[in-house]
Amino acid sequence: MDKAKAYIDEHKERFVGELFELLRIPSVSAQSVHAPDVVRCAELLAGLLVRSGADRAEVMPTEGNPIVYAEKIVDPAAKTVLVYGHYDVMPVDPPDRWETDPFEPVVRDGRIRARGADDDKGQLYMHVKALETMLQTGTLACNVKFMIEGEEEIGSGSIARWCGLHRELLRADIILVSDTSLLSWKVPSITCGLRGLCYVEVEVTGPNRDLHSGLYGGAVANPINVLSGMIASLIDAEGRITIPGFYDGIRELAPQEHREFAAAPFCEAAYCKSLGILETQGEKGYTTLERTGIRPSLDVNGIWGGYTGEGAKTVIPSSAYAKISMRLVPGQDFHKIGELFAAYFRDIAPRSVKVRVKVLHGGAPYVSPTDLPAYRAASAAFEQTFGRKPVPFYSGGSIPVISVFEKELGVKSILMGFGLDEDAIHSPNESYPLANFYRGIETIVRFYANYTAMETA
Repeated sequence: MDKAKAYIDEHKERFVGELFELLRIPSVSAQSVHAPDVVRCAELLAGLLVRSGADRAEVMPTEGNPIVYAEKIVDPAAKTVLVYGHYDVMPVDPPDRWETDPFEPVVRDGRIRARGADDDKGQLYMHVKALETMLQTGTLACNVKFMIEGEEEIGSGSIARWCGLHRELLRADIILVSDTSLLSWKVPSITCGLRGLCYVEVEVTGPNRDLHSGLYGGAVANPINVLSGMIASLIDAEGRITIPGFYDGIRELAPQEHREFAAAPFCEAAYCKSLGILETQGEKGYTTLERTGIRPSLDVNGIWGGYTGEGAKTVIPSSAYAKISMRLVPGQDFHKIGELFAAYFRDIAPRSVKVRVKVLHGGAPYVSPTDLPAYRAASAAFEQTFGRKPVPFYSGGSIPVISVFEKELGVKSILMGFGLDEDAIHSPNESYPLANFYRGIETIVRFYANYTAMETA
């Protein structure tokens, strides 16, 4: 390991410079204007993989954005690790909240600042440089494949079919993912559970055109007012979601599981301070970590309608819109939840409006067993690098495609994330600590050493 650490230290500035090349490309999958940038990013990534030692790297078409596939085969009879990541990024909105150009990366206060610095270009590129480090130090003892998509931030709509078409190409013993976070710099963790997702868009329409709010106000339903009331009714005073059947099939925590969650290091006051809030809120009877890890949630992600420009325009809008996400836990199916939501949302609408519900995308929850050899290899790698055994952790986030991999490829995933809460992923001023980037490369190299040692013992 000393040779690997020395190699990382010697080349760390070049590693960051290469990452900056990726970060400068605005590969925003949610916005069609950036479609050429998405392709450009995939092509650059394939080239960087070849430069880092891959035998083969190509940009492969899908029904949507392309997938970058690469491989380094050291021995066809050896174990194979399949690395998953994504090169697409979230929109930067609102742009005026960024302190630096989101697509001109800089290092400030020990942090790489750019959209995608953490999620997921920074974390993904650790694996590329870990491959280079192992090859250059002669320590790679298994096969490595890469599957890097460009649609994770919009639901991974194309990858399931692509995986089904390329099962033999993707044959592997374990999937390795870095797209999650640590509990803290001092308390490493391995994500062993992810919530699922159901994402919907709703439209509430009243009159057949925008109306003068003085001439019609008080007589005609205002779609924004109605939509706001409907949304408010989706969660009751105790923080529970009111959709009938929503909680069916969810397993309640046993007393021992409550105690295990309580044992995880977490400071409520520091959590609130970091977010600039006075207190948390949520479902009654559960702690903050339980609410974000193993309980479902419902949140409005965007709401619009009427006039929002400069000055005043007194209108009752014809329509109002909202985007709503529901995070799901084991026992919930996102297809069924979408149907339950649509039926209930239409049912609670007054006759004065019409309602349209569109389910945009979703994914199943995922639980990774902690008794897998690959999990033990990851746990040992974190302990060797951080000096402390990692805590198994249930993340509130979603990576919908992880459950697809198990279904389509029959392979489990290990979630070795290195992000931190303060990295502000999906928000303005996203960043990623340089220390995490370097330490992540080292930990990944240690994982391979541990995993291959276990498999050959």
